[in-house]
Order: sequence, then structure tokens, then C-alpha cells
Amino acid sequence: MHHTAIIFLEFGAVLVGLGVLGALALRAGISPIPLYLLAGLAFGTGGILPLATSEEFISVGAEIGVVLLLLTLGLEYNADELVTSLKGNARAGIVDMVLNAAPGAICALLLGWGPVAAVAMAGVTYATSSGITAKVLSDLGWVGNRETPTVLSLLVFEDLTMAIYLPVLTAMLAGLSLASGAVTVAIALATVSVVLLVALKFGRFIEAFVSSPNNEVLLLKVVGLALLVAGIAQQLQVSAAVGAFLVGIALSGQLAHDARALLEPLRDLFAAVFFVFFGLQTDPTKIGPVAGLAALLAVISMITKLLTGAFAARRAGIAKAGQARAGIALIPRGEFNIVIAGLAVAAGVHPDLGPLAAAYVLILAAFGPLAAKLVQPLITSIAKGAAG
Repeated sequence: MHHTAIIFLEFGAVLVGLGVLGALALRAGISPIPLYLLAGLAFGTGGILPLATSEEFISVGAEIGVVLLLLTLGLEYNADELVTSLKGNARAGIVDMVLNAAPGAICALLLGWGPVAAVAMAGVTYATSSGITAKVLSDLGWVGNRETPTVLSLLVFEDLTMAIYLPVLTAMLAGLSLASGAVTVAIALATVSVVLLVALKFGRFIEAFVSSPNNEVLLLKVVGLALLVAGIAQQLQVSAAVGAFLVGIALSGQLAHDARALLEPLRDLFAAVFFVFFGLQTDPTKIGPVAGLAALLAVISMITKLLTGAFAARRAGIAKAGQARAGIALIPRGEFNIVIAGLAVAAGVHPDLGPLAAAYVLILAAFGPLAAKLVQPLITSIAKGAAG
């Protein structure tokens, strides 16, 4: 059979399967993300029905999914709101980093994996999945809540921290000198600063370029610009997600509203592909031996993220129900964590690091959305009790 025909057949089967799973999730009243992840496990290496040729095609779709998720998230806020929020939540961002990087680093040191593995595992347990959290906020209608700007500011703080962390980790894994590592970090910081400056000072010119009365033209310009900036950011050792988010930040008002409405169906399609691809990267047969340790690490991380969310939201004057929502929204792990683990595994840091990170992330990627849905009635009762 022709190679292209196989890709179409496999990708079509994946999308139809996702549609069925999405319908089941809708009927059950839960987020479809855990079901998408399980579908990825079934289609991946070691699964029930491994894909033969379309995994590379799906990986590109997954990258686009993350870019679109962060682009639409950025469209919710403008540059001034972002800067104000970051200034007000810098202390919470540092607390987030300390509380959530520590479990991974301590775990690696106790296992005797060495300092480089400790730095890698610190990143695995630190970063919340911006993509999954954005989907949870959208699915549960939490985008307009008072605590959401606080959650987003923490996500942006994490993403900007990753812009420094990833070059440092890469330099450590490659055994580069301190000078070479410093140059890499400087380039990453300069890139983020330039993009943020453009969004703040020249946002009106970007809006003038993107704006169009025709929906087709508007969609092409917004998506094209987001992909261009994401690609440049990635090339300069900055997360593509950060670049896409900042493009969204640069657009505001009615233009942002129109662009968001056009992007939502496209975002949902590619976001589903991202979650499937995440499952494809995990071999179910390697999870068993490290499942217990991964579960323990996941429980500790849930507690530390709940504490982080509560601390940040309380500092913003948000009530207990909002504090609980903020903490729960920060639980999921995903794209950054897998990228970090992949870098460490490719460098031969330790053979058990990859399966442990995969099992850990899979637990939190699946449990985070479920927890948000399941505890919603409890949070509502807390809010009513506080109001009473």
C-alpha cells in the first residue's frame, strides 16, 4: 500500500477514535484528556495497535497543538496585564519553583543518579503543563474566574524560567564549559525580552498588520505569525509555547475576540492530537517497575502545587474556593516535562529516568483534569459556605 495512503488511514482512524472518545467524555461529563492519553498508549510502541508510519506526521500536529493552545490563552490578556501580573506574582513564582523542583531533585539524589540527573528531575517535577491547564480552564469555564490571571502568571513565570533552565540543562548534558552555557542562556533571555518588548511597545502595529474584515485572511495571518514566532523562539533556545503566548498577548480588543472564535475549532483538533502523541511516546511495558515510585512522586507534587496555588491566590486576595481551583489547575504535567526527560535520556543520564518521568507525567496529566472536574462540586460548596 502507498505510504501516503497508510498515513491517511492511520491518522483518519486516530481522529475518528478521538471523536468517539470525546463523545463518551461529553456524556460522562468529564474532560476528554485522560481518554486521549489512553488512546495514545494503545497506539504507541508496546500498545494494542501500534501505528506503523504516521507517528512523525502526528508529532508535527502535536507541536502545532501546543502552539495554538498557548496562542489562544495569550489572546485572553493584553501585554500590560501580563507585566502587572508577573510583577505581582514574582514571589509566588519563586515559591512555585522551590516547592515543585525540590521533589524531583531529591528523588534523583536519593536514588544515587547524580547531580545532572537531579537537575533534570527538578525540571520534570517543576513545570505545569500549560497546554493541559489551558484546556482544563476552557473546558470547565474557569477562564473568567478571579484566580485565572494568577494561574496564568505562574504558568508564564514557569515558561520564562524554562527559557533559562533548558539551555542550562542542555549545556550540563553536553558537558559544555561555563562560558558556552552562559552564552546560550544570554541568547534565550534576549529573545524573550525582545519579543515581550515588541508586544508591549508595538502591539498596535502588529494588530494593524493582522487585522482583516475577512475571516479567512485573519485566520491565516494570526496562525502564520504565531508559527513564525514560535519557530524563531524554538531556534533560539526558547520554548515555542512562550513565543506563541506572547503573540496572543500582542493582540487585544475586538481583534483578539474575533481571532479566538476562529481558532477554537482548530485549537481543539490539534490539542487532541498533542495528547495522543504524548501517549504514543510512552511504552506501557516500561511503566510497571517504576509505577510505585512515580505515584509517590505524583502525590507529593499534587500537594506542592496545591500549596503553590493557595499561596499565590491568597496573596491576590482570592477566597478559599478560588485558592483550591488555582492549585488544582496547576497539577497537570505534560509537554515540557517530557522534553526535559527526553533530553536527559538521549544524553544517557540514567536508563530509569525516562520511564519514571513518563509514568509520573502520565499520572498527573490524566489525574489533573479529572481532579478539576470531580472536586468542582466541593469547591462550589466551599464558596457557598464562605458567602454564607
